[in-house]
Order: sequence, then structure tokens, then C-alpha cells
Amino acid sequence: MTAYIPRVNAIPFDVFASPAASALLPIALGTTIGFSSRPKQTKRTYQAMKQPPLRPPPQVFGPVWTLLYGLMGYAAHRAVTQATASPLLSDRMRSLYSVQLGLNLLWMPLFFGLRKPVFALADIVSLVGLNGYLTYTYFSVDEVAGWCQIPYMAWLGFATYLTAGVGYLNNWDISESTLAKRV
Repeated sequence: MTAYIPRVNAIPFDVFASPAASALLPIALGTTIGFSSRPKQTKRTYQAMKQPPLRPPPQVFGPVWTLLYGLMGYAAHRAVTQATASPLLSDRMRSLYSVQLGLNLLWMPLFFGLRKPVFALADIVSLVGLNGYLTYTYFSVDEVAGWCQIPYMAWLGFATYLTAGVGYLNNWDISESTLAKRV
């Protein structure tokens, strides 16, 4: 089954073949999701929620994610193009990368769109596990690709803490009606 999935759901190899396309694709998709989530509303929601200690100011997220998206795309480029001697491994990495990118892009609509921190937490925990495996796989074919994943893994760990903290501190309810009572 694993051999079949990449041919159906993976980002095409030609995207990974180009370092620029590989880095710019996640940046463009992340930016699109960020702007489609109504940034001013998202910022108000973020400020209205009870937050765990160490939460960064909202203006940090855009630059951090832009850098991380670029690094993850470049890492994928290096790993996938280095693994061309093993088409099955290359296909598997393309498939896993595609799934993790989808999970990553899903987090914001789950958290800020649907206001479901428990679903966002499940998403990000899945994302951490998948990227842990992907990082391990990248290291097996290209050390630079593996190291490019480390900042992303660290940020995902921090984002998991923030997601769980917000969920817990807000009794897993960040609906508009609940947050409106606090303002």
C-alpha cells in the first residue's frame, strides 16, 4: 500500500527537483492559509485567549513560519533528490512530506477557524510524530536535510505546548461566545 499512496497523493517530483520551487511552495501555501484566516480576527482571538507562559507576541509567528517553511522545503528538496537511486524511498519521502505539509496547513483552520483546540492538538501531535520520522529518514540520505528539519521540530514542540496550554487554560473552549465574555 505504501508504494501506491505516493503516486496518488504526493507533490510531484518536479517540485522537489527545484530548490526554489521546493522552498517557495510551502511558503506560498502557508501565506495563503495565514491570510485566508482573517489575520486581524486571528490576532484578536489570540489576545483574548488565556495563554500559557512563554507565549510569543502574535507578530513573531509570520516571520518564524516563513523561515521554517523555507527550511522544510529546502530539506525536502535535498532529501528527495539525494534518494533518486532508491525510487521507493524517494516516493515515500515525497508522500510523507506531502501529508505533513497538509497537516501543517490544517492546524490554523482547526484552531482559529473552527475554534477546536482539541482537534488542533491531535493534528499537531500527529505532525510531530510524522516529522520525527521524516527527520530520521532525511538524516539517512542527507545530513544537511536532516539538520534543516531540527528548527522545525523544535518549533513544533513549542507549538504543541502552546496548543495544549491554550486548550487546557480555556477548558478546551475558545468559541467566539466564550471569548466574548472575557473581553
